[in-house]
Amino acid sequence: MASTLAIIVSLLLLMYLAYRGITVLLLAPLMALLAVLLSGEVQFFLPIYSETFMKALSNYVLAFLPIFLLGSLFGQLMADSGAAHTISHWIMNKLGHKHAIVTVVLACAVLTYGGVSLFVVAFAIYPIARDLFQTADIPKRLVPASIALGSFTFTMTAMPGTPAIQNAIPIPYFGTNVFAAPGLGLIASAIMLFGGLWWLHSRAARAKLDGEGYGQHREDVTVSQDDETDGRMSEMPMFLAVLPLILVIGVNAVFTYGVFPNTDMSFMTERFPSVSPQKMAGLWALIIALTMSCAVLIVSRLGHWSNLRETVNKGVFGFMLPLFNTASEVGYGAVIASLAGFVIIRDAVLNVSPGNPLISEAVAMNVLAGITGSSSGGLSIALQTLGPDYLRMAQAAGISPDLLHRVAVMAAGGFDTLPHCGAIITLLAICRLNHRQSYLNIATVTIGVPLVAQVVVITLGTLFGSF
Repeated sequence: MASTLAIIVSLLLLMYLAYRGITVLLLAPLMALLAVLLSGEVQFFLPIYSETFMKALSNYVLAFLPIFLLGSLFGQLMADSGAAHTISHWIMNKLGHKHAIVTVVLACAVLTYGGVSLFVVAFAIYPIARDLFQTADIPKRLVPASIALGSFTFTMTAMPGTPAIQNAIPIPYFGTNVFAAPGLGLIASAIMLFGGLWWLHSRAARAKLDGEGYGQHREDVTVSQDDETDGRMSEMPMFLAVLPLILVIGVNAVFTYGVFPNTDMSFMTERFPSVSPQKMAGLWALIIALTMSCAVLIVSRLGHWSNLRETVNKGVFGFMLPLFNTASEVGYGAVIASLAGFVIIRDAVLNVSPGNPLISEAVAMNVLAGITGSSSGGLSIALQTLGPDYLRMAQAAGISPDLLHRVAVMAAGGFDTLPHCGAIITLLAICRLNHRQSYLNIATVTIGVPLVAQVVVITLGTLFGSF
C-alpha cells in the first residue's frame, strides 16, 4: 500500500510541477527518485537509475530517434521553403473569410497530416487566422480552438497514415503500421472534424447574437515568422508545395502494403537474429517516406533557399528536446513499473473491463496522457508498462492488433490537452490569449469530441472487428 501511495504522490507532483513549467528532463528522474524513496527502496536507487531508468530511456531513443529527427527536419523544411505558407494561403483564397473557421481548421489539418510539426503550423497559421477572424468579425478567443482542432486531433491520432509520432509509437509493441484500422480511423476523423466544427460554429453564432464581434486586442508589433519570409514564401508553386505531403503518405503506403509484404526479408534475420522485419516494417516505411520527402523539398528548391544550412541545422536541433522529454517520461514509467505498488495499479487498470481490453487500454492511455500533459509521453509510458499485457489480452479475446493500435493512439490524444499541457500553453502564447479566454473551447474540441469518437470506435471495433 505504501508503494502504491508513493507512485500516486510522484505522479501528482509530476503533473503539478510540469504545469508550473519545470522541464520533464529534470522532473522525470527526480519524481522517479521520490517514488523509490517513499516506497522504501532508496538503497536500490542507483541500480534502478542506471539499469531501469536509463535503459528504458536509451531503448526509446534507439527506436524513435530517426522519426523525431526526420519529422522535425521535414517540418522546418516545409516552413522555410515556403510550402506551408503556399498551402495555407491557397486554402484561404479558395474558401475566404466567409468560411474563416473551416479555412483555419483545414489549413492546419492538411499541414499536420502531411508531417509538419504542430508548433510550426501554429506559428504559420496564426497570422492568417487572426486576419480572417477579424474580417469575419468572429471572436478572436475561438482562434486557438480552431488551430487545435486542425492540429491536435484527428490528423494526429485517427487519420490512417498520419506520420505523427503518436501514430508510430505503438508499431514495435503491436507489430502494426501507421495505417492500422483505416476504416475506423476515418470514421473517428469525421466525428472529430464535424463535431469540432459544429461546436465552433455554434459558439461563433452565439457570439454574433450577443454582438460580441472580434474584440479589442492589442497585437504585438513584432514581425512574425510568416511576415519575415513572406516575399520568398509566396514564390513557391502550389504543386511543388503539395508534392512533399503526398510523398510522405504515398511512399509510406507503397512500402507498407507493396514492397515489404512482398519481399522475402529472411536474409535480415540471418545476420540480425534479434530483428523482426514484420514488427519494424512500419517504422522503416515511415523513415523512408520522410527521408525522400525531405530530399525532394531540398532539391526542388535549390537556388531559392535563403540559408539552407541554417534551416537544416534548426530542423535537426529541434528534435532533441521533444525526443528526450518523451524518453525521460518513458524512463520514469519504467521505474514506476518496477515498484511493488505498481502491481495493484496495473491490475486495477487491466480489470476496468476484463472482457474488453480496449476499454481498459483507453482508460490507461487517457489517464497517463492527462497526468503527463503529453500524448506521446503518456502513450509511451503506458505501452512500456502495459503494452505486452494488452497484446496478450487482445489475442486471447480475438481482437486485432490494428484495432488495439488505433484505440491506443486515439486515447492518448484525449486528456493530453489538459491545462498544464505544454502544447496548449504554447498555442495560447502564440495567439496572445489566456486559459480563461479560450480554454473551454479548446477542451471541447480536443477532449470532449475525441472522447465521443473513442466510444464509437471501441463500440464498432467490438461489434465488427478492425476494418
